[in-house]
Amino acid sequence: MTYNFFATIARMKYIERWALMRNSRSETLSEHSLEVAMLSHVLCVIGNVRYNRNLNPDRAAVIGLYHDSSEIITGDMPTPVKYYNTELMDAYKDVEKIAEYKLLNELPADLRASFESIYKSDDSEDDKYMRRLVKAADRLSALIKCIEEEKSGNTEFSTADKTIRKSVDNLMEELPEVKDFVYEFLPPYGSTLDELLPQS
Repeated sequence: MTYNFFATIARMKYIERWALMRNSRSETLSEHSLEVAMLSHVLCVIGNVRYNRNLNPDRAAVIGLYHDSSEIITGDMPTPVKYYNTELMDAYKDVEKIAEYKLLNELPADLRASFESIYKSDDSEDDKYMRRLVKAADRLSALIKCIEEEKSGNTEFSTADKTIRKSVDNLMEELPEVKDFVYEFLPPYGSTLDELLPQS
């Protein structure tokens, strides 16, 4: 018997984000998921090293890889639509859960529990906090996209940049790991390769 889970997940490369916006360079769901995985990992490392937390950076990275996989089925819902009102937001969350369940059903029964734990919290405080950092990583990834678009001369993202910066500012007040990342790692985004790696 064959199973469709990974062939379906591989289709993330066909899902384009920011569909309502003019992009100087399109971004696929695969690219976004990789970035969120890396950011989730480093936020947890910062938490463990600097704030004495007991987080699992590797697990956070895996959750980041799969965090938007339901969009293979639902597509990338534009933010103004998704968050238009609480009824629509709740309805979309329900659709996401159904899509995740549909994906998990494409796994053999003996592997399913391991993958269900990627999508669902174990309700421990550490897991809840780690998942908050994954959500923060998702916001940071959106902000990075805005920075890169604006640096390329695309003013289409200027309003999104302001809105996302405000949400990141709020996250910085709640999550010191996000504050550290924003101060230490965010400023170089949008730089040229020569600026990032100057010749000595």
